[in-house]
Amino acid sequence: MELELTDDQELLRDTTVRFLGSDAPITRVRNLIDDPTGFDPAWVREGADLGWFAMLVPEELGGGSVSDRPLVDASIVAEELGRSVQPGPFLPMNVVAGALANYGNDEQRAEVLPVIVAGEKIATWAMADAGGSWDGTGVAATRTNGGFTLSGTKSFVQDAASADWFLVTASVGSEPAQFLVPRDAAGLDVSPLVCFDLARRLGTVSFDGVVVAASALVGEPGHATARNIGHQLDVALALQCAETVGVLDAMFEMTLQYSKDRIAFGRPIGSFQSLKHILADLALYVETCKAGAAAAVRSVDRSADDASEVASMAKAYIGDVAIDVAQESLQIHGGIGYTWEHDLHLFMRRASVNSVLYGSPAWHRERVCAVHGL
Repeated sequence: MELELTDDQELLRDTTVRFLGSDAPITRVRNLIDDPTGFDPAWVREGADLGWFAMLVPEELGGGSVSDRPLVDASIVAEELGRSVQPGPFLPMNVVAGALANYGNDEQRAEVLPVIVAGEKIATWAMADAGGSWDGTGVAATRTNGGFTLSGTKSFVQDAASADWFLVTASVGSEPAQFLVPRDAAGLDVSPLVCFDLARRLGTVSFDGVVVAASALVGEPGHATARNIGHQLDVALALQCAETVGVLDAMFEMTLQYSKDRIAFGRPIGSFQSLKHILADLALYVETCKAGAAAAVRSVDRSADDASEVASMAKAYIGDVAIDVAQESLQIHGGIGYTWEHDLHLFMRRASVNSVLYGSPAWHRERVCAVHGL
């Protein structure tokens, strides 16, 4: 992305690129397509050794980042993960880690946060309801003696089948609330979904009278938690925009190289005027997406007053443009782009799913309108 990186941040990016190139190349991603988990648990632990899940956690809680701009650091990794369509729970793990660091109680910070930062346990965020709404609805919590009972359904939960902990956005009466729920809680059931993105795993999580202690609360129900949930969504959007930029950049580079290598009528197809226009448009789209993603990352990182607006605007624009870039890249590749053996479809699938995961472009345009009371 269009970010001014320090030497330490450049080192983080180079280290990430080397790790992915040696331990998680796209050939390995392909080998995991039929795997129920979808990623190698060792990949998570090795990523944790590189600090991937510690960047949104302050040093006093066992985390730390390479700069004083932790979300920028995390976005560097996210972009490189997108560039090689990596599977795994990088985004939700960071959202949960950041939430526990900022709003969790002492027990959650002492028992759960360290194992997330170390990559020893998988945590994910259960946000959307069964209908695909990202308003935090779908699960209701009722107070019981000494705790709460959760009932309802969450869907489109990343890496739900492999998660050890779920950060569940719910409601207590009319008040928003969040709970940290273990996978083995009685009444909790996970059903895998078939995902268009072959390198990603999504699931539906059902709560049938799941009883949790009061200590499962992450923050107190009410306005403050609503604000916290909004910030978590902004973090997820910033990281996802960075990831999508990596996807688009890789697709464009792949397409540009193909236009130079493919010969038709004795010359590279990229030399034909009609394709030059398309390639110029694609280059413009990719650069504007980079600028939008960078703006979202900076705004959310410093908790700016307009962070939610900027994050949703970036998400809406990048979500729309990603589909256009994917389709034009496919058209330039022609027949070879439709084959299973070519990697292009893996990037197209990731761009398409990212367009709607954590809210479609239309949903985020409505969110921007709501910010202005429209």
